[in-house]
Amino acid sequence: MTDRMYRLLELHQKLDAVIKRTRASRFVDPLAVARLEKRKRRLRDRLARLFAFPPHLAMGL
Repeated sequence: MTDRMYRLLELHQKLDAVIKRTRASRFVDPLAVARLEKRKRRLRDRLARLFAFPPHLAMGL
């Protein structure tokens, strides 16, 4: 796993924690939750592409 993959995984976990805290707060802003979830989905898709084509294999493509 590359350093970049590790950092993206770490960011994905942090976003998940922020989403949980935001939902658990007293006054939930649905728009803020939706934005965070959208950002998390984009990050998940990016990670999926990276794991599907590891850098040492993708260089020959």
